[in-house]
Amino acid sequence: MKVTLVTVGKIKEKFYTDAIAEYAKRLSRYCKLEILQVADEKTPDKASEAEEQQIKEKEGKRILEQIKDGAFVIALAIDGKMLDSVELAEKINKLGIGGVSQLVFVIGGSLGLSEAVLNRADYRLSFSKMTFPHQLMRVILLEQIYRSYRIIHKEPYHK
Repeated sequence: MKVTLVTVGKIKEKFYTDAIAEYAKRLSRYCKLEILQVADEKTPDKASEAEEQQIKEKEGKRILEQIKDGAFVIALAIDGKMLDSVELAEKINKLGIGGVSQLVFVIGGSLGLSEAVLNRADYRLSFSKMTFPHQLMRVILLEQIYRSYRIIHKEPYHK
């Protein structure tokens, strides 16, 4: 299966890039991983709701341009369904068995995802009701995808 992360903004801190590289290396045993970054929009201080909406729409358009037809899209959204690690592994496994060849995870920018991206998503996943920096979320997501593949292959992984 091909697993793609479509993310908004660049990673600036080396410790994040190192962690992402480590999980990408570990995942190479299980899937073909692709990480696509789209440009983020600068959000002015005290931006109006309309300005924030425009920013999300611009970022959303860039995200949607990266998603191929036929891909199964999982959007990370605060209002999504919360799964434990075993449930996420089961979801990924069922999608693969069901013939899904490309799984796309979408991580929005600091303002979240546009309605167009959320509407394109086949599934909304939430890691918590808390908000995380989107750079850190990439690491957390990759770790959970790696953990899922370890579970799917019945390999040990710390709990």
